[in-house]
Amino acid sequence: MGWKHVALGVGLAAALTIDAAVASAEDRPIYLDPRQPMETRVEDVLSRLTLEEKVGLIHGDGMFATAGVPRLGIPRCWMSDGPHGVREEIAPDSWKAAGRTDDFATHLPALIALASSWNPDLAISYGEVIGQEARQRGKHIMLGPGMNIMRTPLNGRNFEYEGEDPFLAARMVVGYIRGVQSQEVAACAKHFAANNQETARGTIDVQMDERSLREIYLPAFKAAVQEAGVLAVMGAYNKFRGQHCCHNDYLLNKVLKGEWGFKGLVMSDWSGTHDTREAALFGLDLEMGTRRPYDGFFLARPFREGLEKGDFPMAALDDKVRRNLRVLFAVHAIEGRTPGSINTPEHQATARRVAEEGMVLLKNEAGALPLDPDKVETIAVIGENAVRLQAPGGGSAGVKAFYEVTPLQGIVKRVGDRVSVGFSMGYQENGHADLLDRAVRAASQADAAVLVVGLKHARFLDDEGSDRRDLKLPFGQDELIQRVARVNKRTIVVLISGGPVDVSPWLPQVPAVLQLWYPGMEGGNALARVLFGDVNPSGKLPCTFPKRLEDSPAHALGVYPGKDGTERYEEGLLVGYRWFDTKQVEPLFPFGHGLSYTRFQYSGLKLVKGLERVKGVELAKEEAAKEPVVSVEFDLKNVGDREGAEVAQVYVQDVESSLPRPVKELKGLQKVLLKAGESRTVSIPLDRGAFAFYDPAKTGWLAEKGDFKILVGSSSRDVRLEGTFRLAQTTLER
Repeated sequence: MGWKHVALGVGLAAALTIDAAVASAEDRPIYLDPRQPMETRVEDVLSRLTLEEKVGLIHGDGMFATAGVPRLGIPRCWMSDGPHGVREEIAPDSWKAAGRTDDFATHLPALIALASSWNPDLAISYGEVIGQEARQRGKHIMLGPGMNIMRTPLNGRNFEYEGEDPFLAARMVVGYIRGVQSQEVAACAKHFAANNQETARGTIDVQMDERSLREIYLPAFKAAVQEAGVLAVMGAYNKFRGQHCCHNDYLLNKVLKGEWGFKGLVMSDWSGTHDTREAALFGLDLEMGTRRPYDGFFLARPFREGLEKGDFPMAALDDKVRRNLRVLFAVHAIEGRTPGSINTPEHQATARRVAEEGMVLLKNEAGALPLDPDKVETIAVIGENAVRLQAPGGGSAGVKAFYEVTPLQGIVKRVGDRVSVGFSMGYQENGHADLLDRAVRAASQADAAVLVVGLKHARFLDDEGSDRRDLKLPFGQDELIQRVARVNKRTIVVLISGGPVDVSPWLPQVPAVLQLWYPGMEGGNALARVLFGDVNPSGKLPCTFPKRLEDSPAHALGVYPGKDGTERYEEGLLVGYRWFDTKQVEPLFPFGHGLSYTRFQYSGLKLVKGLERVKGVELAKEEAAKEPVVSVEFDLKNVGDREGAEVAQVYVQDVESSLPRPVKELKGLQKVLLKAGESRTVSIPLDRGAFAFYDPAKTGWLAEKGDFKILVGSSSRDVRLEGTFRLAQTTLER
């Protein structure tokens, strides 16, 4: 539901109670008439507001709410954290839980698991669950999706984002936002921009070149604005080129609102505002979470006093108010909304499906998976993560779940009636050696051992506010896996984490590894369905797993986590697989990697040229934007013995460019479900943007005529088909 898709056909029957004079049928204000255009309604409200009321709309009046204007029937604007589910209610004036019993929600898998599905349609369903439950809980704005790029595998919030590639991230967040906003709830794209580490996040000054900004760190946000019509954007904590992102003139005024035409509201991250003058003039529309009395917020009394003295133009205030009002009208906050739904069977099914499609089979040798419950008599389930509840953790991403099926519960539910399933903790933070010994003994007596290991939501692991210290598994888990693998040749390792971990100490010793991420409240059921072959894994990595931390670009160059308060992005465009492939550094598991219980064959590549409506060297935006230049067509066949889905990936390589480019870039994808023996012709269109790079000197996207290699495959390192396409003319899009 973007600005052009706002349904206004809701009658006054559900309107909020307002002053009798306002409610008079004979003298109904324009803003209460849902038949009127949005901008007309916004201007009508604006004309009726006092200075005090206007200022009250642009700063918090509670931890997650603004004041509203009761005399005009304008309600408080209620917000909630929850990229993975609507957060439990917080006390009005503190971070303490409100202690309510009606604030449970569906706990969906982490966004990195959604990204691992490589399924934009599934992202829509994910967003619909968030939107429906937010509406039921009375929320107007949901603070998600997060869409920052995985620049370092140590980022403590990587689990909240969509990995290392801007194209994949854009495709997933567009679906998420459309799903949320279809339910009369605003999504909020965060954190704008370059919030790619938690270390010193509130003070670090990010310095990067313009190409890196435009090609790596902004595309997902641009797609959120221009394709999904996102209604709100949250500024980041960090500085960008010397100015805090929550009131950054270049990012907010020039790029977001100027170039991209964003009409919604920009809110601060909580306590992300630092200066009244900058907040007034540099693009911030709603200040939230500043740690002082609400009237003392930078955009509260100090701003009002500045307006009264003439320090700031009234037009700046009115623009902020308009943007806040637009969001309220867009989600029907004033005329009222129908109730939503929460924790329905459909929501639970979506949670399970995301967990299933997001699981990545990293390794599978000698038919270790799937397990056959008719041939396995005993299974040893080992690891604290097999019984740990993950929903409450992760900082602002935590959810008060209705329930959470743990991996152990899922396995017992699936096969416990015919397979003897035992459990050993194996490890614990500050655990003892006897846990390890008992687990090894249990594994030695079982037909198969399933180790559920990895990370958890805790400081210096996967958690808001701190980055990981290294890629190692904590709590002695490496030794546990090695010892179990020595006594049980059918050792299955299940990893729970929000990003890459170092598996090299034991990878050669185990036949199968499954990346589970943080799988949500249906995670245990989803895991069991994959382990026992009810579901064929189809997830693909949205990030590179390095062999060593020092192989990752920001660490190879020694620029993370910054020096003297500044973080210089010296790797430039070479983030993730762009670095590994261009520098010819061998990864442990490449971007896009993911195995299946079946096999897929690619053949018959054809590059079918599209229309090229070129009127000159420079094209208008509307001409160049999305018109296919070439369609990448090929045949995909399931040559195995069971149904499965393959994510076909299209990468583009510029053979000769006037500016340096990565050796390949993801520009197309399609997830295809095929029965055993089934074949299908796949067609993936590439528009002109798939061949373009940002030219700072020309301040636009340049697609240079010449040859481009089209690479089709199953991962960034598993290219099955290759062709050459020649772009006939050079074009520039601004």
